[in-house]
Amino acid sequence: MNKYCKGCGIKLQDQNILLPGYITSLDNNICKRCFRMRNYGEYQLITKSNEEFINILKEINNTRALVLYIVDLLNLDKDINYIREYIKNKMILVLNKRDVLPLSIKDENIIKYIDSLGFEYQDIIIVDKKNYNLDLLMKKIKKHQTTKDVYVVGHTNTGKSTIINNIIKNYSNSNKEQLTISPLPSTTLNKITIKINDDLNIIDTPGLVDSGSILQIVTTNLLKRIIPKKEIKPRTYQIRKGQTLIINDLARIDYIEGDKNSFTLYISNDLKVKKMNTRNCHILDDLASKSYQVLFHEDLVINGLGWIKIVDKGHLIVYVDKNVETFTRGNFI
Repeated sequence: MNKYCKGCGIKLQDQNILLPGYITSLDNNICKRCFRMRNYGEYQLITKSNEEFINILKEINNTRALVLYIVDLLNLDKDINYIREYIKNKMILVLNKRDVLPLSIKDENIIKYIDSLGFEYQDIIIVDKKNYNLDLLMKKIKKHQTTKDVYVVGHTNTGKSTIINNIIKNYSNSNKEQLTISPLPSTTLNKITIKINDDLNIIDTPGLVDSGSILQIVTTNLLKRIIPKKEIKPRTYQIRKGQTLIINDLARIDYIEGDKNSFTLYISNDLKVKKMNTRNCHILDDLASKSYQVLFHEDLVINGLGWIKIVDKGHLIVYVDKNVETFTRGNFI
């Protein structure tokens, strides 16, 4: 059977219910996994190899096609230039999930920060799931198109499929098939080609799995709380030496040395934060720890969780699962 799921792109099969792509009828257009996610909110995690994703990038590099590189504004890559190791195509950098960042942040300041990272692109745009700048995105695609095909790439959970679904709803007269979306990593399992019109085919691709993201190690219920559903309300704490912040039993930050400091957390509103004295704190002390000498106006990033804006320099110790990446950068905001 050479038929593929319209929701995730996996090759359909009716032989083994335990394997991806299973369908109960040859007339079905979506696999059992997509059907259960769409209709019952049941999520089944499937781990995909990054080698598969990199091979797809290499295939794209052999084309002249325009690429949309989707980036999650809440979880900017430590090295946004990584993808350029594999793709030299013309590219539009699409900064997604504007709706979860505070409205007080100006778009021009976001773009100015991104430009400071030295990423090469033909154009840049900020969008969200509510169709913000969608018309402008379509104009930019038309301006930079080199073929009918336009590839969409990015990490898992950056919202690629949501953007494509919005394009289908607003610009396609014939194709009303919707891609499956969920909070789980690796929802899209294979390339999916969607004909928007006679001049445009959008090709969705599986997301690159970020092995250092906290989203890879938590339960589905916790995952839903970590991923913001609405505008983040920043939480600011005045921290003195010898005080600790606990984030929902996921991360702990000890302020070891430094003057009184200001920590502003940009994380989901659904996560709890607790401040306490370090001396009496034994919460999460069994997790892996990493020491940072933070400079003036730096962020502490916990991959997949968000970031903490720190005003003054100081010595921190961060406790988090050993598989979760943490790093510092200049203040994003």
